[in-house]
Amino acid sequence: MAAFIIMPKLGMTMETGVLTKWLKKEGEKVEKGEPLFELETDKLNTVVEATESGVLRKILVPEGTEVAILKEVGVIGGAEEDISALAGGASALVEKGEAAPEAEKTAVPVPASQRSDRRIIASPRAKVVARELGIDIAKVPAGEKGRVTERDVRNYRPADGPKTSPLAEKMAADLGIDLRLLKKGGRIMAADLARALRDTQCRCAVQEAVREERRAMNGMRRAISHNMLASHMTSPTVTYDISVDMANMQDYRAQLMAGGLKVSYTDLLVKFVAKALTEFPLLNCSIEGDEIIFKHYINMGVAVALDDGLVVPNITNTDQKSLAEISAELKELSTAARNGTLGMDRMREGTFTITNLGMFGIESFSPIINQPEVAILGVNTMKDEFVIRDGEQSIRPIMKLSLTADHRVVDGAVAARFLQRVKQLLELPALMLV
Repeated sequence: MAAFIIMPKLGMTMETGVLTKWLKKEGEKVEKGEPLFELETDKLNTVVEATESGVLRKILVPEGTEVAILKEVGVIGGAEEDISALAGGASALVEKGEAAPEAEKTAVPVPASQRSDRRIIASPRAKVVARELGIDIAKVPAGEKGRVTERDVRNYRPADGPKTSPLAEKMAADLGIDLRLLKKGGRIMAADLARALRDTQCRCAVQEAVREERRAMNGMRRAISHNMLASHMTSPTVTYDISVDMANMQDYRAQLMAGGLKVSYTDLLVKFVAKALTEFPLLNCSIEGDEIIFKHYINMGVAVALDDGLVVPNITNTDQKSLAEISAELKELSTAARNGTLGMDRMREGTFTITNLGMFGIESFSPIINQPEVAILGVNTMKDEFVIRDGEQSIRPIMKLSLTADHRVVDGAVAARFLQRVKQLLELPALMLV
């Protein structure tokens, strides 16, 4: 039976998603569980699988369209099935061979001089850049697959713009100069550009034009910006630092490595911190209104840095897993995050987060809580320091931990005792067996 393909809701906060690419064409057979289209949300890029088997009868939303959750994006059904039986407004549009209303927001009519039976489809980024540059996107010739991209917009030269020689055009492109600043009648030659650059007023105008560049945030960066601001406005936080002697932990890790278990310090921290959280449940809760929600499970989030942002996948039921299981799962999650295959289900229901900047040489920082959690642990670099202990001098590997906690529920004394317990476990790994 024919059915709509809908924009899925992949997270509690998801309201819209950008359908970036269809992986099937109209008329192609689709098997249940087969990749159907690519989707960009505020938190990640992912692939949406078909929930039904059949034929992709109609694409209602073109690539690059931002669509509200649970809205129709296509129709799937039998090859010869009459899809007029579909109820609702979208099915009526299908029968007319028109696009759904969501598609109309991105589809740009072609000017009469260029018009055909198709529409020019513009990517979200192309539309943003066109607005910034004051370009009518309807006049920009479409590139590949009839879609206007950011490159198409930036390379567009209006017919009423300045006429330039090929050499002047290249010089301007290399220098990042808008030739309209020259305000010269007739054709602009390379010599005109050279003279203008010697002119102080023009040079200042050119410098002013190229010294700043505006770029719209992508979906992930917008989400991070929103979430960080919301967290800062929601939680009255305090950051607590403690120094840990990692000499015994270094020996412990070396023994594990010699025994064939390849683990990182992050793997060890996840395991040891999970142990401490079982003893300090206030650090593993959340707040909803005037209620404290105690979680009888530990889902440890570990921040993974990507080129365009940050994601925090969770190791579910961390306290119930062995060190080997934690290490393997963390490697799997990190790889999936960097490959863009991390599912939204692996970023839900986190209870505590660890973020490690030690590999960048950071000695102290104040991490921002990953809402609705109440605490986050920042891990700093490990470095050799001169230490006097019991009257004896020595050089020890010292690592500082930075705990940011929501003071609405985690008082200073609780935060301090938690950090002391983490320090104790890391300095005396054998305590994990007790």
